[in-house]
Amino acid sequence: MNALHYLNMEQKQYNNQTPGHRALRYGRYSEPNRLYLVTTVTFRREPLFADFFAARLAIAEMRRVHDDGLVESKAWILMPDHLHWLFALTENADLKKVVQFVKGRSAHYINERFNRNGRVWDKAYHDHALRRDEDVRKVARYIVANPLRKGLVEKITDYPFWDAVWL
Repeated sequence: MNALHYLNMEQKQYNNQTPGHRALRYGRYSEPNRLYLVTTVTFRREPLFADFFAARLAIAEMRRVHDDGLVESKAWILMPDHLHWLFALTENADLKKVVQFVKGRSAHYINERFNRNGRVWDKAYHDHALRRDEDVRKVARYIVANPLRKGLVEKITDYPFWDAVWL
């Protein structure tokens, strides 16, 4: 089943969300061909993606929505407890559904692989639609430099979970 088919079938509704979660959705709008920076964290900031296999499962779902033509990934970094992802939505995509797909599918496969139950991701996510005048490469450099700022590595090439179309 490809991502577009799954997204059309999938309609998750989250109940009992905190006011902060609702505030993150206020004004959310999906615009085709717009660049978005999405940030999402793991449930309770658990460092699940310090594990190589868990990280690869999450990355595989990001690649799936790219390969299925829902997004054009520009840059991303998967940190031990969060994800920063810069992408352009395509004509057939909806921001909320793309994020739900990646988080839902990756959670399913992570739970299956590690024989666990429960949430992998926090329910909320932050999105920022880049303005036309924003320097996309500057945003991408900021994203991929995250492990350097956190002191996880001395060179970005030493960190295994990132990509950018310009490098």
